[in-house]
Parts: sequence; C-alpha cells; structure tokens
Amino acid sequence: MELIFPIEFLVSGTPVSFQSARPSSKSQWKQKVRAASDGSLPENHFACEGKLAVTLFYFPVGPVQGDVDNIVKLVLDALNQHIYMDDSQIERVVIQKFEPQRVFSFTQPSPLLAAALSAQKPILYVRLSDDPFEELA
Repeated sequence: MELIFPIEFLVSGTPVSFQSARPSSKSQWKQKVRAASDGSLPENHFACEGKLAVTLFYFPVGPVQGDVDNIVKLVLDALNQHIYMDDSQIERVVIQKFEPQRVFSFTQPSPLLAAALSAQKPILYVRLSDDPFEELA
C-alpha cells in the first residue's frame, strides 16, 4: 500500500543524540521513533522512493543542553527503509526546539501539532511531506 503524505506523528521522551556514547540508547531511541510512526502508516505499506521534506519540532521540559542538530540523524535512520528507501531522498530538514521560556504561537497548527503543544513534555513532533518545496512560496 502506498503512503499518503503528509505523515505526522509524536514521539514522547527526550531525543537521543547521534553523539551519544551508549549504543543501546541510540538503538532504543530509533526503535521508539519507528514504533511511534507505525500508528500513522497503513499496514503493509511500501517505503516511498520520492523526494521528501522532514520537519522536527522538539518541545523539551526545560533548556536543552546539547545541539539540536544532533537529534536529526537518529530520527532519519529510524525511518530509513520504513517510510522511505534511502536518506538521499531527504531534500529538506527543518528542526527547531521550543523551550518553555520561549513562547511561540502557531497560527494554524495541524491537529497533531496542536496535540504536541498541549502534551506532556518532552515530546518530538515529526512531519514528513512529499513536497520538499512546501512553505517556500
């Protein structure tokens, strides 16, 4: 079954950095991301082969200690051969952290992004689109 984009899902917990010294932590985080994605995918789906854009919004409990870019790699690795065939299909990545002291108001959040805004923190919102140029016009 083919995938219908955009695909959105939430991953509860603090993302694990690609630079983590514990391989088991990295593996557990990738499994958690993949499991969280399953609820937004049809059964027996095919991984897509087209170009994609990925949006990651991280809502931590407090100030983030590490670099926000270090969480991208493990999320993308978790979705490789699951939602898409190869990382080379990713044309654009948008990542942002929304720490509690920095209030931001989304004008038209999707229902799932709205759920992330009101959910218990920490939580990661993940969105994949088959239009790498969306929001650029």
